[in-house]
Amino acid sequence: VQLQAYGGGLVQAGGSLRLSCAACGGTFSSYDMAWFRQAPGKEREFVAGFRRTNSNALYTDSVKGRFACSRDNTKNTVYLQMNSLKPEDTAVYFCALGSRLILSDFRRPHRYTYWGQGTLVTVSS
Repeated sequence: VQLQAYGGGLVQAGGSLRLSCAACGGTFSSYDMAWFRQAPGKEREFVAGFRRTNSNALYTDSVKGRFACSRDNTKNTVYLQMNSLKPEDTAVYFCALGSRLILSDFRRPHRYTYWGQGTLVTVSS
């Protein structure tokens, strides 16, 4: 499965961006999926995700109420709508797919099998 993440860019604090992640060679509905981000000098951090069997998205606390994760199985694409962006949201954002994840697995990058190449989000103050 190949993942292509796009939609990043430069935005002012308080602004919005929508990231997309398209899959080729696989279907999102067959996998658990997540968005991660990695800021310079920091570890890769879980942002949001879906279990394959559950349409309710999971979010890390710092983005709850600001970010919304959704998927369109007909387009084999997942989205991350990011609102009220803050400078601390600046990072490279990655999408990832995994299989048979339990809830505690979602925050662990090594549990994911497929990764997109990342898209840079820069939020200026």
